[in-house]
Order: sequence, then C-alpha cells, then structure tokens
Amino acid sequence: MKFLFENMRKYLSGVILAIFLKLLGTISELTLPYILEHIIDTVVPAGILSQVFLWGSLMFAAAVCAWLFSIYANRWAIQNAHRISYDIRQKLFQKTINLTGDQFDTVGLPSLISRMTSDSYNVQSAVQQLQSLCVRAPMMLLGGLLMTMLMDLRLSLILIVMLPLLIAVTIFVSYRGIPMFQTVQKKLDSVVRIMRENITGIRVVKALSKTEYEKRRFAAANHEMAQCDIAAGTVMAIPGPFMQTCLNIGLTLVVLIGASRVNEGLSEPGVILAFLTYFNMITQGVMGLNRIFLSLSKASASADRIQEVLAMDTDQKVLSLDAAPKPQGDEFLRFEHVCFNYGRTGLAGTAREKALDDISFAVRKGESLGIIGPTGCGKTTIINLLMNFYDADSGAVFVCGRDVRTYPKDELHRKFGVAFQNDMIFQDTLRENIRFGRELAAEAETKAAEDAMAGEFIRSLEQGLDYSADIRGANLSGGQKQRILVARALAANPEILVLDDSSSALDYKTDAAMRGAIQLNHGDSTLILIAQRVSSVMGLTHILVMDNGKCIGYGSHRELLESCPAYREIYQAQMGAMV
Repeated sequence: MKFLFENMRKYLSGVILAIFLKLLGTISELTLPYILEHIIDTVVPAGILSQVFLWGSLMFAAAVCAWLFSIYANRWAIQNAHRISYDIRQKLFQKTINLTGDQFDTVGLPSLISRMTSDSYNVQSAVQQLQSLCVRAPMMLLGGLLMTMLMDLRLSLILIVMLPLLIAVTIFVSYRGIPMFQTVQKKLDSVVRIMRENITGIRVVKALSKTEYEKRRFAAANHEMAQCDIAAGTVMAIPGPFMQTCLNIGLTLVVLIGASRVNEGLSEPGVILAFLTYFNMITQGVMGLNRIFLSLSKASASADRIQEVLAMDTDQKVLSLDAAPKPQGDEFLRFEHVCFNYGRTGLAGTAREKALDDISFAVRKGESLGIIGPTGCGKTTIINLLMNFYDADSGAVFVCGRDVRTYPKDELHRKFGVAFQNDMIFQDTLRENIRFGRELAAEAETKAAEDAMAGEFIRSLEQGLDYSADIRGANLSGGQKQRILVARALAANPEILVLDDSSSALDYKTDAAMRGAIQLNHGDSTLILIAQRVSSVMGLTHILVMDNGKCIGYGSHRELLESCPAYREIYQAQMGAMV
C-alpha cells in the first residue's frame, strides 16, 4: 500500500478531485430512497399535486447529479490510474536499463517482462478502484446504515449484527490471498519465459519437428499457473457468496419484521420500501469492499514484485583512482590474473566451474587481439568484464591505464564500438539502426556501411539506407544483419572496436574484405575480434586461445603454431595444412 500511495502523491490533486466527485455522487444517490419514502408516506397522502411535482423534480435532479458526478469521477480516476501506471512503467524500464549484469541475471528477462506488463496492470486497476470503490463502497455501507438507523433503528440492528462477521471474513481471506497471488505471478514468469523462447526460436523448433514437445512444455507451465490462479481465485471468491447469503437472510428478516411492524402501525410502507432500497445499497457497498480487497490483494503482490526491482541499488559506485590497483605495464588494455564466475549453480546445486580462471594479457593502442576457442570457453565473458558489465571476482581489468571500475559507465562505454553475433536489429530504417540515436554525419553512416561490406546490398535496395527493417531484422539475411551491426560499431570511430563472432554468417571472401577495410580505415582503433575461424584472427597482432575458461595459448599466429598444440590442431583442421 505504501508503494501505491507514494506513486499517487504526484497526482494528489487529481486523486482528491476524483474522490470528491465520487463522494458527491454517492451522497446524491443516498438521498434517492429518502426522497422516495417522503413522497410515498407524506406527499402522496396529502394529495397536493404541486408537491408531488416538486419532490419528483428534486428526486430527478438528485438522480442526474449522481449520474454526472459518477461519470466525471470515473473519468478522473481512469486518467490518474493510467498516469500513475505510466510513471511506474517508466521507472521500471529505467531501472531495468541500469541493472548490473548480476542483477539482470538474478531477476531474469521473463520476470522483468511480466513485472512491466501484468504487475503494472494490476497496480493500475487497484489505483483506479481506490479512487472510486474506496469512496462509493464505504459510503454506501455506512451511509445506508445511518439512513436506516434514522428511519427505523430496530430494523437496522439486523444489518449492524451482520457487519463485523462480513468484514472479518473479507480481511482474513484477503490476508491469505496475497501470497497466493505472488505465486501466480511467479508462475506467469515461467509461462512468459517458455513463450519467449519459442517465439524467438520458432524456426529451430519447427526445423527439428519439436512443435508437439514445446506444446507439451508450454501446457505444463500454463497448467501450473492456471492451478495456482484457480486456487487463489477460489480463496478470494469465498467472501462473495458468504456475504450474499448473509445479506439475503438479513433482507428476508427485514421484509418479515417490517411487514409485521406495518400491520401493527409501528412503521410506514414508504419506510419499508426505502429500507429495502438502502439494504440493496448496503449490499453493493459490502460487495464493493470485497472487490477492493480482491484488487488490493493482487496489487499488493504485484507492487512487491515491482518494488523488488525498483529497490535494487543500480547507482554506479566509481572506484577512486587512489583506491584502485595500478597496472603493472603501460599497455592500452590489460587483464591481470582475472578470475570470474557468474555466480550461478549447476545441476543439483553443484558449483559451476569458473567462467574465467587467471586470465592475463596486454594489448597496446592500435594493436589487435583475436580470441579463439570452443563455445562456452569464456570469450564473450572477457568482453563483459572489459566493458565492466560485471566486476571481476579477483584480479584487475585496465583500459587506458585505469581500472575499469574508476570510469563512469558512460565514459567507459563511449570508448567502445561493439558488434555481437546475435545483437539486436530494431524495427526501424537501416540508417537509424546504424546511427542508433547518435549524432552522426550522413557521410559517417555511409562510410561505416561500406567498410562493413554492407554498401553493395544497401544500394540494391530501392530505399537504400531508408529501407525499413522488420523486428529483429526478419526481412534481412543473417549476413546482412551482421554487416549492419558491424557498421553500427564502426560508425562513431571508436577507440576500441569489439567484434564478437560478428562475421560467422559471412563467406570467407566477404569476411576477409571487411577485415581489410577495417584495418585500412580504422587502424587507429584497438581491435578485439572473437571468432571461430583461424583465418579471421591469424593476421592480428595477438591471439588468445581459450579453453574451459583458461588461457592455453597467447602470442602471434606463428608463435602459437609452434607453442600451442590446440591452436595448431584448429589451424590444421580448418585450413587443411600441415605445419
């Protein structure tokens, strides 16, 4: 609840207006049975037609006021709820963008998606109901009770006796429902994860004829979520029928006792008719309270999940230069005895092997480094640490003679131009995909595309750089997407150019031509190239050979052929040559 009220504070004036209008509308509605009772018991028996028209007009005016006030109150409530939900999504997105690598891994992408969508919607619904039902329901309940007490105290005792029991049941069920809805949202995370995996990898699923297998896997996760949702809904549905039964019993007693009092001359027919109308209003108030508790139970569970992310400390802690370790050399890039583990556990809770184990290397400015090795050996992890997406467990990483932890993140990342193998092509023009929100000259974009060997296929398109790519570049081939990604990395002439397996979809000729253009036109950039092909790295200044998180060879191509059996084996297998 604290989270909801904190986010409502910004729109306090609009919230107060919505509540005030709803209050006026409810008061107008509460006057209708009272006016009706006065007409039936006092005005009609008097037989004065002008009084009938006067009180009838007053009743009509009260009904119109109730209608108008409710319309405008609901309108303001909806606007406020949407604005608050907008702010929450903005905060959540900004926090997500700034999560560290460890924090992102802990929460998980599917969970972040469901928190941004389903959880924020639950909060929005609760905020909207807080501005309408939280006024109308208590007012209907308390106002109806007050009016019935003024009209006939003995009959009102029937309702007063039932209320504590109804409220106690509602509160108890709501208390039990909050943890159940938290479980439902966690199960939703699993459903979103499986759905996302299948949508992203739909071609692989179909190619391997695993559609039925994936249907069963999704059905299992969906079934678990549905069962949890049914259990939570069943518990939260208990107050409704219970309240309705109690109120129906009370209504029956009111009719029986009221009829008896009318026959005895102790009450008027209009009072009983008004009393029944107020009884119906009280029923609406109690059921409205039940809806509020149900909505707040969902919103409380969702708000806790949202707050869990928003409370994460993403403020960058920049290490002071005095406290940071000093490099043992003056090279532009240095790794000194770096060890790192992603901090996850493997099957059955067994600890995973280190992602990086005692990695050391040095590269001077303008030189180039190739990293080669089998899948999962730690190649991309080196880039993650170099860009300070994660902090090393031990050892130190240096860029331009400074520990990477001493850089503000933006300052460090501006030094890099990066192209990953499976990087994102956005649903936008090729120009905007290369520019990526940066202030670049048109000549720089064209030149980057030419150096990335993308110029020829771009010129073949009728719209050229203004050609619109589909989501994830679905209307581009794998090689075309990779060349656009490389062009994006080259466009700002970075100090450090990182190509992480970004030519795997290119043929040898195009790959060689692209490397030649980069060497010719971007020779001032320090190049780090991750590749599976020996041909891609053999011309670089240094080559780092990785296996199982460890460095098993470091040197030039010729040096490694002599000193590293694993590199020599890769070279012979790929190049078909004997050393």
